[in-house]
Formats: sequence, C-alpha cells, structure tokens
Amino acid sequence: MDTNSILLLILSVLIAAGLAFFQYVYKAKNKFRLNLFLAFLRFLSFLGIFLLLINPTITRNTLEVEKTPLVVAMDNSSSIPFFNSNKDAKETYLKLVDNTALKEKFDIQSYQFDTDIQLSKTFNFKGKQTNLDVVAQGLQNTFKHKTYPTIILTDGNQTTGNDYEYSFNTQNKVYPIALGDTTKVFDLKINQINVNKYAFYKNKFPVEVFVHYSGNKKTTANFSIQQGKVTISQQVLSFLPEKKTAVVNLVLPANKIGLQLYQATISSSKKEKNQFNNIKKFAIEVMDQKTNIALVSAINHPDIGSLKRAIESNVQRKATLVNSNEINELKKYNVVVLYQPNSSFKAAFDTIKSAGINSFIITGTSTDFTFLNQQQNDLTFKMGSQIEDYFAGFNTQFNLFVINNMGFESFPPLQNSFGNISLKGNVAVLLSSKIRNIDTQSPLLAFTENQGKRTAFLLGENSWKWRLQSFIDNQSFEKYDVFIDKIIQFLASNTSKKSLVVAHELFYNSGDKIEISAQYFNKNYEFDEKAKLSITIENTQSKVVKNYDLLKGSNSYKVNLDGLPAGKYNFTITELNSKERYWNHFEVLDFDIEKQFVNPNFDKLSQLATHTNGKVYLPNQVDDLIQELLKNKEYKAVQKNVIKNTPLIDWIWLLVIIVSILATEWFVRKYNGLL
Repeated sequence: MDTNSILLLILSVLIAAGLAFFQYVYKAKNKFRLNLFLAFLRFLSFLGIFLLLINPTITRNTLEVEKTPLVVAMDNSSSIPFFNSNKDAKETYLKLVDNTALKEKFDIQSYQFDTDIQLSKTFNFKGKQTNLDVVAQGLQNTFKHKTYPTIILTDGNQTTGNDYEYSFNTQNKVYPIALGDTTKVFDLKINQINVNKYAFYKNKFPVEVFVHYSGNKKTTANFSIQQGKVTISQQVLSFLPEKKTAVVNLVLPANKIGLQLYQATISSSKKEKNQFNNIKKFAIEVMDQKTNIALVSAINHPDIGSLKRAIESNVQRKATLVNSNEINELKKYNVVVLYQPNSSFKAAFDTIKSAGINSFIITGTSTDFTFLNQQQNDLTFKMGSQIEDYFAGFNTQFNLFVINNMGFESFPPLQNSFGNISLKGNVAVLLSSKIRNIDTQSPLLAFTENQGKRTAFLLGENSWKWRLQSFIDNQSFEKYDVFIDKIIQFLASNTSKKSLVVAHELFYNSGDKIEISAQYFNKNYEFDEKAKLSITIENTQSKVVKNYDLLKGSNSYKVNLDGLPAGKYNFTITELNSKERYWNHFEVLDFDIEKQFVNPNFDKLSQLATHTNGKVYLPNQVDDLIQELLKNKEYKAVQKNVIKNTPLIDWIWLLVIIVSILATEWFVRKYNGLL
C-alpha cells in the first residue's frame, strides 16, 4: 500500500471518529454508555464507507510452482483400430496420464488429432485422415518460448499435410510411440494413380499407376483395370527384394461420353494381411468437344509459353502458336489470344470480326495502342512512352463467373505503358490496377460482352511471373491454371448470363473435402448478398435425401458436404426467393486412405525422434519412456513469486459488514426509542 493511501486511511479514521463523537457523544445528555456503543457503530460505518471510496490496494506475495508441460497426443484416426491397436493405445495412454510420478513432475496436457488437433481425454478413433504436421503447428502456437517433451501415440502414417519430420521444433524432444505390428508382412499396394480429369470422345487417355511390394522374396502379381465387369487391361508384374516398386503406364480408349469409373486391382496367389490397398478406383470425364485456342503474337515472350502451359493444363484445351504475319484458317479456332497487337494484326482482327470469334487481348510495352483503339470500341487507350509497373486489386463484386481471390494483390506487377485507360459501354472489371498502392481507376483485367461477342483484356505483360508466384505460394500451378481456364471457358462459351452460377466437381474421393460454391445475381447481374440458397442432395441408390443451406462468403455461397458416404448423388440448388434452380450430379468414390497401410511407419517416426533428440518407443516399452522422462533433469518445475494487487472495493464482505453495522445501529436505536 502506498503512502497516499495510508495518509488517506488515517484521515478517514479521524473524520469517522469525529463525526461519530459529534453525533452521539457531544450532544448526549443521558444514556452515556448506550451512546458510546452507538457512536462506535457509527464510527465503523463511516470508516467502512471511506474505505470503499478510497479503495486502497492491498498487495499480496504468493509463491507458485509452474511445472513443465508434458504433451500426450493421441492419433484418433481410423487406422488405429484397423491395426487392432486401439486397446494398446488406450492402455499406454492411461499408463502415462495416471502415473503419479509424472503428474508430480509435469503438467500433463492431453490432446487428440486426426485432420486437426484439440484437447481431449477420450478417443473414438474415427478420424478420416491423419495430419501430424498440424500437431507440430498447434503445439508451437500453444507453448511459445517453452521447453517441453511431447509424446505422440501414432502409427506414423500421415495421409494429409506437410512432411511432419521437420515440422517439430528441434529444441523440444519428441517421443513417438509406434502403434501397430512392426513385423514386415507380404503386401501388395497400389500407391498412386495419375490420370487426367478429362478425355475426349474417341481419343485415348494415359494412365500411370505406381505399385509397391512389401516382402523378402521374389514374387509375381496380376495387375488389371476393369470398367464395371469388363477387364480392359491386364498384365503380370514381377518384384524382387531389391526391386519393390513398379510403374505401369497404360493408354485407355475413351469410347463413352460422360463420367467413366474404373478400378485398378493388384493381386497375388499369396494371402495378404491387408487387401484394402489392393484396389483403387479412379474416374474420368469423357467430353465430346474440344476447345481450340490460337495464340497470335509478333514477338517472342515468356508469357506465350506460360499461357500455353496454363491453357493446356486442361486437356479440353488445345493452344496453337500463330505468327501475326502467317494467319491461315483462323476461323477454325474457338478463341483467339492476341498478344501485344500491332499493325501486323490487321488481318487477325478482320477475321475475328467477320467470324464472330471471341478474343483475349493482352497488352504490354510492345503494343501499338493507336492501332488497338482503331480495332475495338470497348476501351480507349491514351498511353505515353513511359513504362510503369501495375499491381492488381481484386474486385469482390465481379459477377460474370465464379472466381476466388488467390492473392492477386501480392503478385508481382505487370508492365504496361503509362497513361489513361477509359471504359466504354458495359465492362466488367475483375482486377483493377494500382501504382505503388495508389488506385489508378483503370482496369488491369476486364471483360466485355456486346451482341453475343465476348472479349477479355489483360493490360500488362509478364503474367508468367504470376504463374511462378502462384507455384511458390501453393507448391502447385493448379490455382493459376484454373484461373486462366475460367477465362478461356468464359470466352469459349456464348451462352447468355445465368442468374445462378454453380461450381463443383463431378467426382470426389471419400474423405476428401467436398465443397460446392454458388453465386446468385439479381436482374442487373449484380452479386446478391441477400439471396437464400439451399441444396437438396439425394443418394441415387439409398434414396436418402438431405437438405442444407449455403453459407455466404466474400463473393459466393458455399456448402461443405464432408462425410458423405461413397455413392452417386443428384443435387439441386434453389434460390428460395426467386425459385431459380440448378441441378446436376456428382459421385463420391469409395476410398479409405486410412486403410492403405499394413505397418506403422517406424522408420519415419525414428527419423522424427532423431531430428528432435528424442527416441521412438513401442507400447510395451512405455515404462522405459516414463523412467527416461523422470530422470531427465532438463524438465524442472519453476517456483515463481507472484505479486497480486487486490482493490479493497472488490472485497464483498466489507460491504456486508457495513450493511450489518447500519442495521444493528438502527435496531438499537429503535429498541431504545431514539427514532
């Protein structure tokens, strides 16, 4: 308590005593003893009130012991009971968390994890996938700047997420407990199938299959691919102890239009412990139409190669390089990309106009803007000779097709001539341009539609850097390639605008994220933020019907359908106010990734333990692990002196005492006839 508070308390005592003396003793003419008692009560009342007004702070010093956290994380995925290890897992867990010596030394924190991590002391082992990387990230966020041991009860077979071996902080030891039988057994497994999502009718499509063998003897296996009950490919594979993998490359015919489901199977005469991983299904959508795109350019530039790769990442597209001076049969193309047009593009523009072909115009430092103004009426360019860098700004109100912001604002700038670009007519801007975070009020990527003819404008060169940045951000070109594909898809279609636009896949693997997004536009084709969208899903076999509401995001409505069992589904999305509808179908393929293993990944867990200076154990070695933790002198409890300042006004009992004193005084005066 500080000096000012002490002085105020002394003054309060004097004032309370003076007021009580003046009221009950100074004027008293009889009953001297009674008045002294009442004066004492009044003194206590005044003093209590003054204490509440002054509210002095009382400081308390307490000693607290902070124990080192001991994290016990349990793998809650379905692979644990598949290995018949759920009983061992629970028994091992209880030995750890119920050990008296460990509880005395550590603050035991119990977690469970599958695709996510959370605090838990009970486990059902029903997780669909295993993500050990999320354990590392979650613990680093929870126990920042602390040194602590981590025990992970798992089979070590990660099915999603980043490589967990290097995810954990090397300053904190990790002690994995490998669940499952580590004895190597004979097993054949289809590891991975690489196949395009689309093929074209009457064409052939490639299939690449990776097969793995576990065993110590020479063996042969039968590999086949079936469609329904028909076997369309079959061959014999040979394996050796030193050659445990095989790659099967096939070319299959696309003789039926629509979604085609196939099944790859590997089998042997020998009995296997796990046959779930002998079969893997895949599907492909057979299309009866292909989009041909012409890339017209008078110069060589990295953008050309980047665009060609992005366009042809969708096998429905075929991009052909065409020199602006050698334009022949341009009418056979569905879309024409005009890269940095100049006067040599005159024939190309004439053909596009006469044939009504949709175009994608890309400008840059080599563009003849005077010529471009003469060839189109959507944008007016007043450009100078100075070169400027233009950054992108994403327009959330863009409504021509569903597109998500993939971080355009962080992409490298595009180069274009400095000047003014004005819009004429109905122009939809997806990306606006910025110069050093200053909005130029000009478009960077825009779309127009006039009398059924569609045009896209990308006003800047070096978009190849965008594709590279997308790969750096996502470890894949997929997001950028989908972005380009949606532009081409918009240009390749001449259908009128729809009020309800839905984006979804035609098939999903069981356990994967199943998300359907939709956009609803009002009569002015503006994104309607007040729309009410619902989806009805029907399993075509069981006829079970489920209804969900779509939740509004930044520029679309979404529904998450994770957990749907394998099967074929029809669905209908309805806007409840206008009754606008969209219907289609998708299929969930039967594939349980947690049942693809026969042994725990002991080697990977050993590498994790070595990387963090820990050690891997088996369930029957849990007592050794407990002794290791108890003997380790790195983990000591820390005694801290905790200073707590408690305001007196927070003491509820002081208020109770004041009320009691005033009540006592009132009853005494009432009893003695002083009221």
